Amino acid sequence: MTPRVLLADDHPVYRDGLRLMLESTGEIEVVGTAPDGAVAVEMAGRLHPDVVVMDLQMPRLGGVDATRRILAARPETGVLVLTMHEDDESVFAAMLAGARGYLVKGADQDEIMRAVSAVAGGEVIFGPALAGRVTDYFARIAAARPAGEPFPQLTARERDVLELVALGLSNPAIAKRLGLSPKTVRNNVSNVFAKLQVADRAEAIVRARDAGLGR
Repeated sequence: MTPRVLLADDHPVYRDGLRLMLESTGEIEVVGTAPDGAVAVEMAGRLHPDVVVMDLQMPRLGGVDATRRILAARPETGVLVLTMHEDDESVFAAMLAGARGYLVKGADQDEIMRAVSAVAGGEVIFGPALAGRVTDYFARIAAARPAGEPFPQLTARERDVLELVALGLSNPAIAKRLGLSPKTVRNNVSNVFAKLQVADRAEAIVRARDAGLGR
């Protein structure tokens, strides 16, 4: 299935060039472009893209706040940040808002295509320069977590999903229990795996049960 993508960037030359590049591959459908975060929120609610490629610094509404609003309305949407900013504050603010991917402008066509496809498929992906810092960040959080509060890096929804994974429920069963779409559950499970740094469901269950979940 061809991913449906919305582009949000306040630089028209870059935005239009990115659109042409993505459309030229024949593998992505660009459903719209937005010059700022406020327009991106409105268009995402109307067009229901699979992925929003989001710049961070934009007028009216920045990319972090736009990401938060888009995902509050449609959690199944994937947000891929594509920005000039690679400082830790920007990266982690975007992640905590719910972005599932982060690339720095200058990434080549193959990197961007791979990231869009990964995010559309519910995966979490970061550029090579950022992956190690993300891992270190969550390792520090895990080491500093208060006793009795496992996995503080997870959102409340991700914690609910992990609890049900630990109980042995399948994704369709979790979707039914929480009243979510199967795609939303898949996305949350992928986020949990990335944040817990586990390779698969079995390892996630072991980690969760060791922490007292699912008992």
